[in-house]
Formats: sequence, structure tokens, C-alpha cells
Amino acid sequence: MLRDSFHVFDTTLRDGAQREGITLTVADKLQIAALLDDFGVGFIEGGWPGSNPKDTEFFQRASAELDLRHAQLVAFGSTRRAGSDVADDPQVAALRDSGAPVVTLVAKSDDRHVERALRTTLDENLAMIADTVAYLRSGGQRVFVDCEHFFDGYRHNAEYAVRVVRTAAEAGADVVVLCDTNGGMLPNDIETIVTEVQAATGARLGIHAQDDSGCAVANTLAAVDGGATHVQCTVNGYGERVGNANLFSVTAALVLKRDMPVLPEGCLAEMSRVSQAVAEIVNITPGTHQPYVGVSAFAHKAGLHASAIKVDPDLYQHIDPTLVGNTMRMLVSDMAGRASIELKAKELGYDLSGSREHVGALVERVKSMELAGYSFEAADASLELLVREQLGEQTEFFEVESWRAITEMGSSEASSSEATVKLRVKGERVATVGEGNGPVNALDDALRRALEVVYPELAALELVDYKVRILEGSSGTGAVTRVLVESSDGEGEWTTVGVGANVIEASWVALNQAVNYFLFRRGHAQV
Repeated sequence: MLRDSFHVFDTTLRDGAQREGITLTVADKLQIAALLDDFGVGFIEGGWPGSNPKDTEFFQRASAELDLRHAQLVAFGSTRRAGSDVADDPQVAALRDSGAPVVTLVAKSDDRHVERALRTTLDENLAMIADTVAYLRSGGQRVFVDCEHFFDGYRHNAEYAVRVVRTAAEAGADVVVLCDTNGGMLPNDIETIVTEVQAATGARLGIHAQDDSGCAVANTLAAVDGGATHVQCTVNGYGERVGNANLFSVTAALVLKRDMPVLPEGCLAEMSRVSQAVAEIVNITPGTHQPYVGVSAFAHKAGLHASAIKVDPDLYQHIDPTLVGNTMRMLVSDMAGRASIELKAKELGYDLSGSREHVGALVERVKSMELAGYSFEAADASLELLVREQLGEQTEFFEVESWRAITEMGSSEASSSEATVKLRVKGERVATVGEGNGPVNALDDALRRALEVVYPELAALELVDYKVRILEGSSGTGAVTRVLVESSDGEGEWTTVGVGANVIEASWVALNQAVNYFLFRRGHAQV
């Protein structure tokens, strides 16, 4: 286990799961817990046992199915009910019996919430906290206390908020967590209040920051500056409303910017993989522009940047992306200069450093094509075919004579689409007809039928994604269209781009390139 002087506490399985659109099965939670352990967090809050069957089952299965190397499981729950005996409270019993070595108790620290939400007295609230902490500690469990709405409560009645912290600590809580539950605080206020509370109580403090003001990561780091040694975060910032402090932004800042070894050695490099894997499990598209872990976090587009990066990547990057398991990417666009093309070609496996003529021609070609509506930022396969063409290497494995697509609407209101493709492949003329659900699908079917006799491995080619964009600067149904086609052969994925006067023409260009790139990947040569 990581040493205890600083805690990285993850609450994705509890607080993060409250994000709109996230519903986790027990199997999902077990998978995510294993990934979090790979990343090296010290504590994984698994949910609220006793509140619902799913969380109860998670803790039952976790003890048998999870082999945690770095983390301890944490059960979340509340203090005893007002006016009851802690030993008779079934919710507290569920925490005791969960098997979790650590319990986080949520407690009211804003006097208005005590009186209006709990409908009890301020003294009874303190007794609820003290009784529950002491009871769980007597059974051998470690206890953290989350002071809900702490910062709002401190502003309204600082004396009572401090009494809550002192009561929890004196009852045996190892950490008292100050929560910005409404997410409205700013960093300078967070640091000031944490500093004041620590001076007043001597308690070990933590921070739980929501992101409603866009400051959750900054507020978490400010709390550390104020003396907090326990940070609560979620993967990718998932959480209720706009989310929580992002686990990856916080830990990367602490390790790389503050030189604080808050993760076990070697775990920081798991960051990008864990981020992507959890996003897949919760079925939310990964944030491409997330700090550190997004695919665009180290993507460079401007020609001026590329020229500097060619000399030294650190000139336009705040860290080495490999430290967090990410990679630098060069984007080629109408902003590209010679350095951008050289670096991107090198990324694709082509050394153009001694080919000024080829580089210059490619720069002009890219700028001209982008003016016509092309975009190569997300279409590396199309760009690679362009590089190969400029170098005189093969990019086409068949010759298209003509194609057409027809959609017919019958009296039954059911439509049918048919496409005809005529081409030459390996010296033979082939004409085929295909059918499909729409003209693009019919064209895809016809093209495959024409080629699969000669290239039977095309059966492995799969269209993974299809995106259409109507370009600005044109009007209505006559607008120029750009299509991105993402393809896979089971071993890798690639994207091609097509532009045309209509969606069918643009789709044909992108499909044509996708097939040619597949045949290039398979090592074919034209005969």
C-alpha cells in the first residue's frame, strides 16, 4: 500500500456514478475498481451498502473477486439517525458488515442543513457524528468524515462548522473532508478556509470539490496548499451536475508540477489507458480535449508550433506526454508549414527530411485541398495515401470507370437503393450491382462485390463509423459535403475523408480510399 502521508481517494463508483447518463452494473464497478487499482489510487469508494442491492452485492463480490495491490475499498454511508441508538441503526450496521476496511460518513456541517434538512438540533447533529465514528472505530474500521456543504456552512456560521470538524476528529475520524458540495467556491477562498480550519482544529483535512464553477481541480490544489493531505476525485471528472475534480488532472499536477509522489512508481503512465478504458465501460465518448489524457492534449496544428517542435518538443509542450501514457500528434491542415508535414510524415513512417521538393508540394497540395473542403486532422489514412502518391508509391489497387446510385420510393412508402459500379482490377473489367439500406450502403455493397473475387480478404473490412458535415460557405441542399469514414480490419482502425458536391459523392471518395488503404495495409501490389 502507498504510504499514508497523502491520500488519493477515488469516488467514481459512488459520486461519479451520479452523473446523468451513467448506470453501472456490479460487473462494471468491479472492472473500474481494478483499473483504479492499476492507476495506484489509495482508496476506492465503492458505494453505499444497505442503500440498494447493487452496492451491497458489490462489497460482497469485491472481497472475493478483487485482488487489490494499491487501494483499499471504502464503504460510504451516513451517521446514525437523529434520536436513535447507533447500535440499532440498520444503515450503520450495513457499513459495519460491508467488509470494507474504511468507511466514509457523510455529515451535515452547515447549520441551516441541520435544522431544515435533518430537522434536528445542532447538538444532536454533533452527537450523531461522534457516536457513529466511535462505534465504527471500535469495530476496527478506519473512518473518514465528509462534511457536506462545509464551505457554505463556514461562511454562514464558521463557529459551528469548526465544531463539526473538531467533533469528528476527537471521536476518532482519521480524516475530516471539507466538501464544496455546491461547487461554487474559488481557489483563494478554499486555501484561506482550509488554512484557518486546520489552525483551529489540528485535524487532518481532506477536500472534495464539485466543478460547478469550473474550479474543482484548482480548488483541490488550493486546498492542498492550505494543508489538506487527502484529495477526493473521480475518473474524467464524472459526477453530478457538471462533475467533480478530475482524478487525472489533480494527480498529474501533484506528481509532475508539485513533485509529490502521491502514486506508486510507474502508475502515472497508466493514466491515459485507464481514462479511455473507464470511458468505454460507462459508455461515454472520451473527452478528446481533456488535459493530459485526451487524444488532442498533445496535438499540434500551427506551423509555427511545428517548426519549434521539430527542434525541441518541449518548446510547445508543458510535459513529456509519455509520462502520462499519451503521445504527441501532429495535425495537418491549411495552417501547416513544411515542419508540420515533415513531422506528420515521420509519424506515419515516411522520412521527408531530405526531400524539400516533396515537402513543398505536399504543403501546397494540402492547403489547396483544405480550401476545397478537405480536413486531414482526423483522416491519417487519407493523408498517408497523399504522401505515398507524392513519393510515386502505389495508392490505387483498382481503376474506377463509373458508378451510380439510385433510390426508389414505392407506393408502400418503403424505399430501396441500388448501385452500379464499373471498374478494372488486375487487367479485368468488372461491373457489379449492389443493394443496401440507402445509396451509400448500396455503393459499399457494389464495390465489395466487384473486388472480393480478386481480394477475398475484403470480407474482413468493416465500416466502424460514418460522419457527415455540411460545410459553411454554401447554402441549403447544394452545400459542399465532407464525409469521414472510419474503418477496421480487426487488427487496426483508420479514417479516410471525402469531399463532394453531395453526400453520395463525398461518401464514394471516402469509401474508395478506405478500400485502397486496406489493400495497401495487406501488402497488395497492382498486377
